[in-house]
Amino acid sequence: MTGLLDGQSVLVVGRAGGIARAVAVAARDAGAQVIAAGRGKDTLAAAYAGEPAIRTETVDVTDDASIAALGERLGGIDHVVSTASARARGRLADLDREAVRLSFDTKVIGPLMLAKHLAPRMTEAGSFVVFSGVAAVKITAGTLGVAVTNGAADVLARSLALELAPIRVNAVSPGVIDTGAWDALGEQGKADYFAEMSARNPARRVGTAADVADAVLYAMTSTFLTGQTLHIDGGEPLS
Repeated sequence: MTGLLDGQSVLVVGRAGGIARAVAVAARDAGAQVIAAGRGKDTLAAAYAGEPAIRTETVDVTDDASIAALGERLGGIDHVVSTASARARGRLADLDREAVRLSFDTKVIGPLMLAKHLAPRMTEAGSFVVFSGVAAVKITAGTLGVAVTNGAADVLARSLALELAPIRVNAVSPGVIDTGAWDALGEQGKADYFAEMSARNPARRVGTAADVADAVLYAMTSTFLTGQTLHIDGGEPLS
């Protein structure tokens, strides 16, 4: 069976697990040659050991020289997905300037610089996918830093879609997704939070990494989609 991404290459930037891994595996299963890249070289190599058609690379999206060097090593690339994030959580009084700066540097400036250095190496049929998040559209106290970062990522996608055309650029905005991001709540705390969110949102469940990976595949392969944000959040902003 012909895959949607047969003969194409996909760079997935992010951690070794969770959404980034789900995207990498989904792209591979769709026929792509996948490069999984991030700062944790050894962690990435161990996570993808034995996975066919997925190789690992090192990149720090907060370092322009690192991004440029990755581009030199890659040569050409068809699709770029940046899942990297650094959350600046807390109410205004508790926000630290450096945490907010790192949040923007990782999730907004980093993808912008990936586009700067990698877009010249892409074909006109290529695409970028950046990551936003539900906090940008469902404003709650305590998520100010996350919300403004995600909002900027949405604007970045629209701006790059215009400037890089016909290369397509879209954002994916997840809601509450069952990944390791919530492990800090503890087993019971995580279960209680997921139960609360499942009861509240219209989908009546929390999301999975596979839900998000499906959206990323759609963004990469839907050739008439650009400058959009795909909200994979179970309808959470309606609650």
